[in-house]
Parts: sequence; structure tokens; C-alpha cells
Amino acid sequence: MLWVERLTLTNFRNYTGAAVDAGPEPQVLIGANGAGKTNLLEAVSLLAPGQGMRRASYPDISRGTGDGSWAVAARTHTHAGPVDIGTGLLAENAGNERAGRIVRINGETMGAGTLADYVEVVWVTPAMDGLFTGPGSDRRRFLDRLILCFDPQYRTGASRFERAMQQRNRLLADGVRDSARFEGLELLMAETGVAIAAQRAEAVAALASIMAERTERDPSSPFPAASLALEGALEADLAHLPAIEVEDIYLQRLRQGRERDRAAGRTLDGPHRSDLLVAHAPKAMPARLCSTGEQKALLIGLVLAHAELVARRREAAPILLLDEVTAHLDAERRAALFQEIIRLGAQAWMTGTDAEAFSWLAGKARFWRVEDGFLTSLANAPEQGAAAPSN
Repeated sequence: MLWVERLTLTNFRNYTGAAVDAGPEPQVLIGANGAGKTNLLEAVSLLAPGQGMRRASYPDISRGTGDGSWAVAARTHTHAGPVDIGTGLLAENAGNERAGRIVRINGETMGAGTLADYVEVVWVTPAMDGLFTGPGSDRRRFLDRLILCFDPQYRTGASRFERAMQQRNRLLADGVRDSARFEGLELLMAETGVAIAAQRAEAVAALASIMAERTERDPSSPFPAASLALEGALEADLAHLPAIEVEDIYLQRLRQGRERDRAAGRTLDGPHRSDLLVAHAPKAMPARLCSTGEQKALLIGLVLAHAELVARRREAAPILLLDEVTAHLDAERRAALFQEIIRLGAQAWMTGTDAEAFSWLAGKARFWRVEDGFLTSLANAPEQGAAAPSN
């Protein structure tokens, strides 16, 4: 099982210093808006590769009245056993928007990408309520983060494609027309781009299979199955051609599209232009046309299906970060969500302003009161029908 046993924050957002001794069970953080609940979830998200659930620049994470540094340390139970993970920003890099964070695993400095070998973290935040109505880049990022959980090497290929594309775009912007300068970059883009598209297609098919199983197991689930499809030229070609042929086709499109891309100021063809199409399967309705509550249910259903897929492939469900997750969920859906978290055996960190919304978890989760950057363990979990605990 993946879970955080102890979490320590230093100069992190509104926390001067804080320590949380957690258990493998769900962790429920109760407090007013602005108390620091989401900041704790963000700290946990930084135990995985990337910029965390807020995608904030690292200097912005530091406490406003501090020296510009910040640190997150965690005793974490991982695929490799108990591991001490530390990450943060040095004071000397405060204000440097391009500064990278330091990552240490059992005291040894590592690259941030190494974290994917130890911890998988997936989150649902209020900012994702517009996932199905927003730009395709949001859905691509969402899907890529899901894939990273069961394929830690996925980020390597995606990074290689991104670097090659940036260099190609720079050549185009500089007016370079020497084909020899482009060939190596475009060959790398073709190889990695098609691999990205193929991995996304495999992930979408696997998620669809899990959701079909979940529907068969519980046809009346309040989290409806989603119909998933990928929209993009590479995905369309891969549907009926072997990958090696698709690489050749994409390479040719890149060569022939140089002047078009030069005029546009960017590369117009590739996996960075694909989109994840989501629909409410029982209603056969695009997710973007569903109600707010239905969209939230679809999103949670996707995350739960993904957690089950990861649990099967990696023998442990990912850590779930569910920020204000009970918003837009009625009592039936809340209970169903909590039941699924318990069934999956996932450590879920959840936030809310009303403890009563989590009353189903009484005796099954650990409750915390968060107030102005301070945490207090709530010895008595809320009971059914109980009001939120007072300070």
C-alpha cells in the first residue's frame, strides 16, 4: 500500500512549520476557507514528479514572510518499502522563477523524475471542474498524469518530444531552411510522438475496460461510466496502421509542413495537439454538455477507475488528493465515493468545510482540524447527523 506516514512542512505556504502523523486510512482535513487545507494536499502532491497540483512556480510556494526557502519531508510507504522523501527550494534560489526544486530520497539527491519510481499521486481539485469544457491541453495533461502512475518512463519520452519540438520551433523562428538541421529533430519527434500517442491509446482502452467492469459490477453506481476517445491525426493513423508506418507518415508531415509551421510560429501537428473526448456513456452525451453534478461524477468515476487500474498493475492504489470533493455531490454519491476509497485500500487526503459531509467515514478515517496554518487531531470523528466540530 502507498501511504504517507509522517508529513513535515517548513515555510510552506501559510505554514511556518507543521507535522502530521497519519495512518494508511483516509485523512480528512476540516477547516474554513483559507485555513491551509489545500496547502497540505499540495505538499503531498510534491512527493510525485512535476510542479504539484497547483502547478505553481517554486518560489511562489514559500511562506510570504520567510527567507524564500521551503521544504516538504515525508516518511512514505512506497513500492520499494518505507522511504524518506524530501523536497524543497533553497533560499538562494528565492525569486528565481526557473529554479528547480531539490529532491532527496533517503538523504541522497536525485532528479525529480525519480519520484515516479516510488509514489503515485492523483488529485481532483475545484479547478478541474472545468476539465470537460476547457481547452484540450487540460485534458491532455490530465491523461498524461494518469499514465505516469503506471508507466514511470512515460515522462522521459514526453520530455524528449517536447525538447525536440522546442528546438525545431526555434529553427523555424530563426529562419533556418537547411534540411540537415531539421532531420535529426524531426526523426526524434516522429519516434517519441508516435510512442506517446500509442501509450495514450493503450491507457484509454484500459480505462474503458475497467469502467465497463465497474458498470457490470454495480449498474446503479452514481459514478457513470465515461466513453473515452482520442482525437488526433496520430491516433487516427494508429487505429489501422502499425506504429512504424505511422512514424514514417508523421515524419513526412513534419518535413512537408515546415513552411506552414514557420508561418504559424509553432509545430501544428503531433501529440501535443491531440484531445481526450469524454462522454456520459449511459446518456450518450458529451461531458461538456452535462450538468455540473454529472461532470463531477464523471471526473470522480474516471479517477476511481484509474486508481483501480493502477492497483492491478502496480499492486497498490495511488494516493488520492480530493480537494473540496464533496462539493456538487449529494449524500448518495458521497457515500459511494467513500465506499470505493475503502474498497480500493487507498490513502485519500480529503478537504472540506463541513465535517458532517464526511460522517460516513466516522471510525474509518482520521480527522483533522485545520485553522490558520495549525493542525489539531480530532479525537472524536463526526457521527451521522452531527454538526461540524467547534474550535
